[in-house]
Amino acid sequence: MNPMGVLAAELSGNVTSIGYGLAAIGPGIGVGIIFGQGVNAIARQPELTGVIRTNMMLGFVLTEALALIGLVAPFIFQGI
Repeated sequence: MNPMGVLAAELSGNVTSIGYGLAAIGPGIGVGIIFGQGVNAIARQPELTGVIRTNMMLGFVLTEALALIGLVAPFIFQGI
């Protein structure tokens, strides 16, 4: 393999890692907003703690699903 082929392979792996790192920023911000607003809502209306907590967990699960899709997507599209 020529030196340019090796360089291209190394660059491709690094770009994938950087891409996932950037893709993880969105869900990280989303989780922070979800829990921050959930705590704020519970502080304002403590009698609705159960409903608010359930909605927080649902939002958390959906947001984390995006992070997992971002983790798996490079492996899926690698063959294309």
